[in-house]
Amino acid sequence: METQPIIEKTVAFVQATLAGAEAGHDWAHTRRVWKNAEAIARTEAVDPLVVALGALLHDIADAKFHEGDEEVGPRMARAFLESLPVDEPVIHHVEQIIRNISFKGGNFAAAFHSPELAVVQDADRLDAIGAIGIARAFHYGGFRNRELYNPDIPPNLNMSKEEYKKSTAPTINHFYEKLLLLKDRMHTQTGRRMAEDRHRYMEGFLEEFLEEWEGRR
Repeated sequence: METQPIIEKTVAFVQATLAGAEAGHDWAHTRRVWKNAEAIARTEAVDPLVVALGALLHDIADAKFHEGDEEVGPRMARAFLESLPVDEPVIHHVEQIIRNISFKGGNFAAAFHSPELAVVQDADRLDAIGAIGIARAFHYGGFRNRELYNPDIPPNLNMSKEEYKKSTAPTINHFYEKLLLLKDRMHTQTGRRMAEDRHRYMEGFLEEFLEEWEGRR
């Protein structure tokens, strides 16, 4: 199976499908995750085709934009991959990556594990932190018309998966409920190393944000 034509067709499919998508979950996000995944995969014993396809298709139909339906993405990915010369085990593996990549509040037991999922999940989490992660968080918060910050609404660190999906909390809460937790939930050594600087950048941002909010700067 020649992989380059498959990847090229997948890139074109994702670009077309995500045209006009919310900027935190668009082709640019997908491309960054793909490139992060390639970098991490070079240090791991993984199937590079599964990693590439998992990264490229991981947000093809994010459930948060499809009334919470977590099967839209896997269905779309399967239908597309079945149109290509891709073996069934690869298609199934990519489906499982899409089903299990999301954070979903972090308080649940994942049903599937693989080295390829670990790589793609680390790559996706890297794009959720640091400068890009800050920009994405506030863009999505604006997209949902959420408050920037409300000191009367504390972060909830014990949300169930359903509570997390339905949360309308201020954007700053998202840093404490998810983004600041990701550094310690990386699976790969490369992912952990790449996350360190991004995590510190977020900590500095939050310190400055809260100082300015209270008028101390």
